[in-house]
Amino acid sequence: MEKENKKKCIVMLSGGLDSRLALKIMQEQGFEPICLFFKLPFGTGCCDENCSFSFSQLQGVKLHIIDCTKGELLQEYLKTIREAKYGRGAGVNPCTDCRIFMFRKAKEFADSQGIELIVTGEVLGERPMSQRKKAMDIIETESGLKGRLLRPLSAKLLPPTNAEKKGIVDREKLYDISGRKRDKQIALAKKFNITYPSPAGGCLLCEKALKRRFEILLNRKLNEKEVKLVELGRHFLIDGCWVVVRRNEKENKIIEFLCKEDKHYKLLIPEFKGPTAVILDECSEKIENTVWQIIEAYSKKGSVEARKKFEKYKL
Repeated sequence: MEKENKKKCIVMLSGGLDSRLALKIMQEQGFEPICLFFKLPFGTGCCDENCSFSFSQLQGVKLHIIDCTKGELLQEYLKTIREAKYGRGAGVNPCTDCRIFMFRKAKEFADSQGIELIVTGEVLGERPMSQRKKAMDIIETESGLKGRLLRPLSAKLLPPTNAEKKGIVDREKLYDISGRKRDKQIALAKKFNITYPSPAGGCLLCEKALKRRFEILLNRKLNEKEVKLVELGRHFLIDGCWVVVRRNEKENKIIEFLCKEDKHYKLLIPEFKGPTAVILDECSEKIENTVWQIIEAYSKKGSVEARKKFEKYKL
């Protein structure tokens, strides 16, 4: 007996509760989903690709990872952040533009697989920038997914998709969830007997404390290694020269691993007990001497007064 051909859809899986529920809802409607996980350079929410892979495997679903942390996709993503069209949040986070970027890539993948329907766990009103009705409409239109983008948790509050109009998706079995409360989602998780991670971490672009750092560093053509350094250590800009000084032993090891063999960077490792530093631009002897002074100021030899001298350079 031949295996029944199931309906197919793409589910954008972040790994959080909402996207897990979206996957289960589509399975309940008789779909065979393919999951897409976007690995972004500054964070992707509460889960990483390993967490999402584990969940998708438990559900018997294929997971495709779109890695935007290197190569052409990294540069395209950084350009999206720099040239944000639809505004920013409290940090430098262009949430609407970011989602348009991801949805366009999801469309490309879906088209390559001959799949019409793309599904997300978005909830109307859950996020202030990208999940308001107006923003959702903009994202759907700009990504070229008008009529193809199903948000099953809030579907009854939104216009029907092509799949609903054709009866491929049963609209009556979708939901009308809105707002930031998670009570209804938690009840659905119990119904589907799935676990989910607590919300944690998130996108570094949203961090107010990092706003100035990003505003300066995004003007550079950051590469794969430099993107990883953005959230590490203490950052200084000395006469246009970018310097990173570690905060703990773990960061020491990461900085040394990333930069030790790269001739474009100057790694400074003190002989005394103090932090490793890396200079990421060509620098004068004067700047290098200043970095050595910073290393000493943040070592056991240093003092609060010594560190204050370098506050003006901090990013």
